[in-house]
Amino acid sequence: MYTYKTHGTCSTAIEIETEGDTIKEVRFINGCRGNTQGVAALAQGMKIDDVIARCKGIQCRGGTSCPDQLAHALEEMRKSGKDA
Repeated sequence: MYTYKTHGTCSTAIEIETEGDTIKEVRFINGCRGNTQGVAALAQGMKIDDVIARCKGIQCRGGTSCPDQLAHALEEMRKSGKDA
């Protein structure tokens, strides 16, 4: 399980579990419950690169959003090598 501390959103962290290059589970800590549960459910079973491509750059307030932070989290997870 990879944990990413979010920046600029109501959610405070994102927990991500992957299996190879596929997202197995995503959990947002805090944030708008319905929206974060919806994003997490949609990401489940998707390829990491597809989620990054779809979510990166989506804005809510402050120049980011929970989906955008998920994309950043996945990129950071990749850089750290924890998606292997």
